[in-house]
Amino acid sequence: MANTELNRQLELIRRGTIEIIQEQELETRLAASIKESRPLRIKAGFDPTAPDLHLGHTVLIQKLRHFQELGHEVIFLIGDFTGMIGDPTGVSDTRKALTKEEVLSNAKTYERQIFKTLDKDKTCIEFNSRWMQKMGAEDMVELCSHYSVARMLERDDFSKRYRDQKPISVHEFLYPLVQGYDSVALKADVELGGTDQKFNLLVGRDLQRAFGQTPQVVITMPLLEGTDGVRKMSKSFGNYIALEDQPEDMFGKIMSISDELMFRYYELLTSNDLNVVREQHPMEAKIALAEQIVSRYHGTEGAQHGKEEFQQKFRKREFPDEPDATVLLKKEDFEQPATPSMGLVDLIMRTGLTPSKGETRRLIAQGAVTINSERYQDGNAIIEFQDGNDYQMKIGKRKYALVKVALS
Repeated sequence: MANTELNRQLELIRRGTIEIIQEQELETRLAASIKESRPLRIKAGFDPTAPDLHLGHTVLIQKLRHFQELGHEVIFLIGDFTGMIGDPTGVSDTRKALTKEEVLSNAKTYERQIFKTLDKDKTCIEFNSRWMQKMGAEDMVELCSHYSVARMLERDDFSKRYRDQKPISVHEFLYPLVQGYDSVALKADVELGGTDQKFNLLVGRDLQRAFGQTPQVVITMPLLEGTDGVRKMSKSFGNYIALEDQPEDMFGKIMSISDELMFRYYELLTSNDLNVVREQHPMEAKIALAEQIVSRYHGTEGAQHGKEEFQQKFRKREFPDEPDATVLLKKEDFEQPATPSMGLVDLIMRTGLTPSKGETRRLIAQGAVTINSERYQDGNAIIEFQDGNDYQMKIGKRKYALVKVALS
């Protein structure tokens, strides 16, 4: 039974991760946690350097949610102290330091946004100023004594700036030390971070050893691609989906991503069974993803509103005022008028826009047929109708048909 539970937890924890350092240590801690009914302490830190979060940030938050679902203790650490230093990760120049007022203002919005994903009753929110502000000069000197300048310069961004003779301020060296000391202060068992945070996360392991603690397990998560599917999600690239976007904007942005990227979003932002998702039609899966994510941040009504707005804009943008064909379906066109339905191939043939059933099936298999913005790829699909409704069909790249249903 214990092995079954261990495997169940490992499967969910591994989902979407890039690296686990060290995985054997994680298995040992999980096994002890299960045996002793003692939850692990899971930490992830976020510097409140901007007031709004986007879906890229929620990759870590969703992984925290996974740990909550497994019964572990989640610590959402707001780096109000480190935020005033400025994370040097991935930059070629010294970051502009934020004021305490700016950091605290941004932190308040974080608390509001994260509980759309995390269970508020099971989440511990910490601020690293709680222990860092109490640290005197002597304590800071001792902390610095545990790490060498040579080790600091192993960081890619520091080494590149040093090689290019770009200035590195001494206070920037404090950032990974403070982040690492956070793990000491919190006695973290596991710390999560993006792949760009790997150096800082490993500093936490080193400092825990130096302070007599068992080093934390480090789990790195990928940087989520933005809506362009190429670069990481970022406001500066304009490819982001903000958690506080309006429902219709969030829904539309999710629907704009590629099918391939959609599966990545499912993997990193949800707990859905990926095998079930792959069995769905891509358009159905994408709509379900958009509904799930928008519901998380705007509720069911917000998701429904977003879907309706998207479909209205989509149809208005795609469907011409004068379609290439109009088909009127009456009662006599259906074998069972009480539940009117028709095979997709037969329906398309009625439009006269395809030369043969073989060509029609080929277009369907290529995903080149949509009805009311829903894509079909099954040549055996049966379309169900509602009396009095209109159905907008797109066949191939440039052919449009309007299907009207009038049973009375």
